[in-house]
Amino acid sequence: MKSFRKAIVAMSLTLLLPLAVSAQSLSDLKDMSPEDRRAAYENMSDEERTAIRDQRRATYDAMSEEERQAMRKERSAGRDGRDRDARHERWESMSEEERTAAREKHRAKKDERRQRWESMSDEERAAAREKRGSREGQRKRDHAGQSGHDGQHGQNGGHGDRR
Repeated sequence: MKSFRKAIVAMSLTLLLPLAVSAQSLSDLKDMSPEDRRAAYENMSDEERTAIRDQRRATYDAMSEEERQAMRKERSAGRDGRDRDARHERWESMSEEERTAAREKHRAKKDERRQRWESMSDEERAAAREKRGSREGQRKRDHAGQSGHDGQHGQNGGHGDRR
């Protein structure tokens, strides 16, 4: 019986350790500059990134609708040009090799999404469309009333270049 308890305690600690690490990492990530945060994410294991995503999702799910709305507004305010300018500056500072690698990484992600979509059953595709539609509907509701934004995502409706 004692060995059973020890095994349970050991397994519990093993399961909780990544969460403790990610909790520390999550608070540290918030205080980092975007460049440092990006580097930290790249150096994390898949398990650490998954733990952080799960923790963020749990925090978000626990928020009231008013808190979510405030968070969306805050994030939107930060994206309104500052991020775009930073991305443009980062792109301009890249060597041609880095740009080629970035393009290839983007293509690989796109191909992975396409393969995942093609491997889905009709029911899975319908569920994915429904989920996406509810997210886009929420975004449109969140952005309603903001000047210069009519809830649309540009000429192709927010869908990337489909080649």
